[in-house]
Formats: sequence, structure tokens, C-alpha cells
Amino acid sequence: MANPPMNVTQLAAVDAARAARILSEVRDARLSGQKARLAPRPVIEQSWGRMLRGGVDPDHDFRSGLLTSDELRRRRETSTLRHVLPVLRQGLLSVADTTRHIMVVADEDGRVLWREGSSPVLRKADGLGFELGADWREDVVGTNGVGTPAVVREPVQVFASEHFVATHAGWTCAGAPISDPRDGRLIGVVDISGPLETMHPATLAWVDSVAKLAEARLREQHLGELDRLRSVAAPVLARIGGRALVVDRDGWTAAVTGMPYASRFALPKGCAAGRRTLPGLGMCAVEPLAGGWLVRADDEPPRDATRIELDLSQPRRWSVRVFDGTGNWSHELTPRHAELLYLLATHRAGRSAAGLAEDVFGDRGRTVTVRAELSRVRRYLGGLLEHRPYRFPETAEIEVLVPADLRDLLPYSVAPAVAAARTSGLP
Repeated sequence: MANPPMNVTQLAAVDAARAARILSEVRDARLSGQKARLAPRPVIEQSWGRMLRGGVDPDHDFRSGLLTSDELRRRRETSTLRHVLPVLRQGLLSVADTTRHIMVVADEDGRVLWREGSSPVLRKADGLGFELGADWREDVVGTNGVGTPAVVREPVQVFASEHFVATHAGWTCAGAPISDPRDGRLIGVVDISGPLETMHPATLAWVDSVAKLAEARLREQHLGELDRLRSVAAPVLARIGGRALVVDRDGWTAAVTGMPYASRFALPKGCAAGRRTLPGLGMCAVEPLAGGWLVRADDEPPRDATRIELDLSQPRRWSVRVFDGTGNWSHELTPRHAELLYLLATHRAGRSAAGLAEDVFGDRGRTVTVRAELSRVRRYLGGLLEHRPYRFPETAEIEVLVPADLRDLLPYSVAPAVAAARTSGLP
């Protein structure tokens, strides 16, 4: 019986030097356009492709300027990550020092805000430019455990010459993205890094589990904030007639009156006091309230959209903007919602739940997951997302903004239909 395909990640756990030599051969072959004896892992090969298209130098590292001490302090004080530092430290640092690792926490821009752990490894990291305030975005320093998880929005382990830049080949790292549960927005990445010989296959699961604990802590904090806002909202809404609600700064509902309850309403980015159109509500008066907004909806029903713009042109930030007769509003999309709305925009006749399940998961049986996600989409799109089958209204004009190079479309996505679009070059 033939031996199973070689798993370099498993080999690295018992023979890091040999695994590193194999990966160096794989990288050299890929860069020279030759066929290697072993294909790189898909997440690494896709990252290398982005680096080659983006012009990252594989032989020389690039170090952008560090943040000033004032800017580093400002980012630390304003980053949501500061609320979960105790969780990250408790889950990672107790082991990192004894295993010759360091913990690195970077913000959504790839800037290193905190860096702690083994002193000798910290000094080694200095030699790589892996310092406080450094920019470790993937398109700046190549495939790495901070920048690549931020792009693909999944935990990623990068070992030896899986790093695109040759000077990083003596390093191993595992990073996991941290998202704000209030809006799904990426707020940063936590990474465990160390010298080549410290590689272990279980490191990635370890880092990912701690990142999920951090997100759970943020979720608990948010629920507490909503409870406090609810106590403020109750006496205010008791004096109001008609349709009204109180939401927090991200649109999560604390209380409603005169209308059905929905857990969240879409607020425009940079929402301010005044009269404005809100999805599913129509024209509203928006007033500030401690910790959120008081929203009074007019009796006139909301107008139908005339144009829907789906912006997928950026590598990490996607949004939907709706234009109607009274103005426009926009909503930032989670990775999954960006996938689903892209697929519906390319299938104007509509898709069934089974069809979307096949498009996204390659499994027509996963309809429960699809229906649950589209139910969440309807919270902010309302009647602009029809069903049976799921589709945009025939009367609305749909515009999809995609990257200049379609191979960079939703780079995190492993959905078969999105992968096929990237390969075909057809939007």
C-alpha cells in the first residue's frame, strides 16, 4: 500500500530542520515557476499568489516606519483589544515563556500594539523588525502569522519557508483573528511566534481557542452595556407614542415601543443626530441618548430601494449601500454575509437555500446554516432581500464593486462558487 501524502506540519513537530528544508525547496520551486515535489498548503499558496501579484520582494524584508510612542499609546487606549488583554495573557503567556514563544497582539491595521513573552525570543524578534509599532500587514511584509490571518479571517500557522520573505524562514508563528461580536468587524490578531525548532502542530488550536475566549469576553461586556442602556431607555419610551426604539451605537436594540422587536437595526456609518433614512424603518428622527440613540420612526412606510451597491473591492472591508428616494445608507458586512450577497448579486433570478449551501459549503444539505445567516441579513436589508428563492428585488439596480484583479476577490473565502469566480476571472 502506498504511503499517505507527506504532512510537513506533522513532520515539523518531530524534525523541524528536515521540514524546513522541504519547504525551502517548495518555495524556491514556486518562485521560479517550476513544479515542486510537494504542493504548498492552499492557504499558503493563495497568500504567495497575492504577494507575487502585489510585488512583495521575496528576498529582502521591508520595514515601514514604527509608530511613534504617542501614536502607539493612542492606539492602545482606543483599541477594543485592551479589554481582552487579561484573557490573552492568562491563556497564552503562562506557557509562552517556558516554550520559548512570544505573544504578539496587533490591531486591524497590522500594527503591533503589545508584545510579551520569552526575553531571548523578543530579542530575536527585534532582529526581524517584529517590534512594537511595526507594520505586519501581509502586503507589507509577506505571508506571516499576523497579516495572513487578518486577510483570510481564519487562524493560520506559518512555518519556516511558508513565510514569503526569505529572512523570516527561521521563524514559526500561529495567529488567529479577533472580531468584535457586535458587528463582526476585525479588531486585531493575536499571534504566538518563536524560533523554528519551537514549532508544534497544536499551537494553532491553542491560539484559536484563546482568541475565541477573548471574543466571548467582549460579548459578555456588550450584553452588560445593553442592560444598562435598557434601564435608561424604559422611562424615555414610556412617554413616547408611535414607533420608536433605543439602540446602542452599533444598532443593537435595548428596547422598542409600537413596533415588532428586532435584535438589531442597521445604522449608517458615523451616525449623527437628525432626520435620516434607516433600513426597514424609513424616515426617522435620531436623537442622542447616553450610550446609544433614540430613534423615532415616521408613520410613512419606507421607500423601495432604487440601487444597491455591493462593495467588495477592499481586501478586508466589505459593505452594502442602499440608495432610495430619500437618500442612502450603508452597512458593513461580515465575511459570510459578503459571500452570500455576492452570490445573490450574480444570480439575479435568485438561489434556493440548497443552492446557496452548495455554493458556499459544497454541500446542499447545509440549508439550516444558510437560512440562519440570511435571517440575520434581513435584519438590516429587510424587504430588499426576498425569499423563495432568495433574491434582490427585480426593480433594484445592483452594482458590485470588485478588486482590480479578481483573484483578490474575498481572499478569505473557501466557498466553491467564490473560488470558481476568482479562477475564471468572471465577476
